[in-house]
Amino acid sequence: MTRPALARVALYRRRLPVPVERVWENVRDWEHLPWLHRASFAWVACEGAGAWGWRARIGLPGGSAIRLELAIEPDAPRYVARTLEGPGSGSEIWTRVAERGEHSEVEVEFWLPGVAAAQADAIGASYTQLYTRLWDEDESMMLRRARELARGQPAARAAPRALGPLAALREALPLCVGWAGATWRIVALRGALVAHATRCPHRLGPLEHAPVDADGCVTCPWHGWRFDLATGASADGRGARLATAPRVEVDAGGQVWLRPADAARG
Repeated sequence: MTRPALARVALYRRRLPVPVERVWENVRDWEHLPWLHRASFAWVACEGAGAWGWRARIGLPGGSAIRLELAIEPDAPRYVARTLEGPGSGSEIWTRVAERGEHSEVEVEFWLPGVAAAQADAIGASYTQLYTRLWDEDESMMLRRARELARGQPAARAAPRALGPLAALREALPLCVGWAGATWRIVALRGALVAHATRCPHRLGPLEHAPVDADGCVTCPWHGWRFDLATGASADGRGARLATAPRVEVDAGGQVWLRPADAARG
């Protein structure tokens, strides 16, 4: 394709250890930008999205903002990210996506306006460094999502599990434990022990290390969805809900147990 006003400053290639559907899912996911890529983007406000791609205003560190359009050419298959307004206005970043069995490959071309030949290498190196970091972060998310999709849903029921003496358990909090085919995190919430799901119901994002806010909520680091740990309900009006967690119970001898939420108390 001829671009008389643009100069290609770099070419970046990468092999990704995930199926191509995970890559296209990531491409269409504008919502993750200020969360997964918080070092590069401050906020995002989507103006429109569809099978064609999406368009959004995106905040940058330092207070500036850009208006970006990501247009998909599924038959190519490739997409282009065009900066319509703000720093880098007029630039185009073309990405070709190729399927390689259970893996994928991306080839990224960086086209910029008004770049002098003497500046091209340095500018290209900067873009390559940025995209290496962005794809590192994206790859981590795609791998985690692929693993969680393969695991499926937790079992409907499981036998109670002993977790040991209460005093020792409190010293180990927060603590992740396996039960019913899933991982749960036990935290102290307003003095009580509470278990909660460690994956977000939105895109199966990781909650096992998410800080617990003063109001007893956690925020998914991928997309910013928030949940009340006491109830598992959405804390931001989106209507999603964490998987039903087991009950944490302390018996008369001071031993801690995980039991199904609807089990009779011991």
